Amino acid sequence: MAFDVYLLAFAKSLLFSLATILPILNPPGTSPMFLSMTEGATDAMRATLAARVARNIFIMLMAAMLVGSLVLDFFGISLPIVRVGGGLLVVSAAWRLLTTDDSSNTTSVKLVEAFTPEVGRRKAFYPLTFPISCGPGSIAAAITVGVSLHDTSMALSASRLIGAMFGVAFLSLIAFLCFRFAVQVLRPLGETGTIVMLRMSAFILLCLGVQIVWDGASELILSILQRAA
Repeated sequence: MAFDVYLLAFAKSLLFSLATILPILNPPGTSPMFLSMTEGATDAMRATLAARVARNIFIMLMAAMLVGSLVLDFFGISLPIVRVGGGLLVVSAAWRLLTTDDSSNTTSVKLVEAFTPEVGRRKAFYPLTFPISCGPGSIAAAITVGVSLHDTSMALSASRLIGAMFGVAFLSLIAFLCFRFAVQVLRPLGETGTIVMLRMSAFILLCLGVQIVWDGASELILSILQRAA
């Protein structure tokens, strides 16, 4: 088979993974939440956390693409159930962001003292990576991409897999840059503008979580009605 066929499969898989996952992952939209949930962390700690979250995003998306559908089949879990469970986690995290009182200087000092490297390591995966940065919607999208990688030709499957891997790596890089420079991007807004932006972002995240729950619940209800018909 000609080399250009493999190159085309590589390019299509790369673009497909970007087009499918990027709008749902939405690193620019989640960077204010990252900033809010790392309040009290130093710039160096935020840079370290941004790198860890980006690495976790890459691992989670690749795992979902490669074995996500097999794991769900093994445990008998459907994608609608994943959406409902993950959506509830998103709602819980967003509610905590909305109800956090960060207006006083005393609170800020306490946060700085409390945000130790150990606390940062614990938060790197939950909740910063999952469900804030890489939630159930992104995982479901990655599973969809993974299903499309299979082909009767092993060489074509490998080309598509490599293309998807590069796409996920690029998504992780975008996430790292958005989280790493979130402070610089929001600094022109000032303290009041930043607080307003963070609260609005938390509200949007709350709505997104409700939407994910509703999508999953709607599919479950529809399947029940179809079986009853």
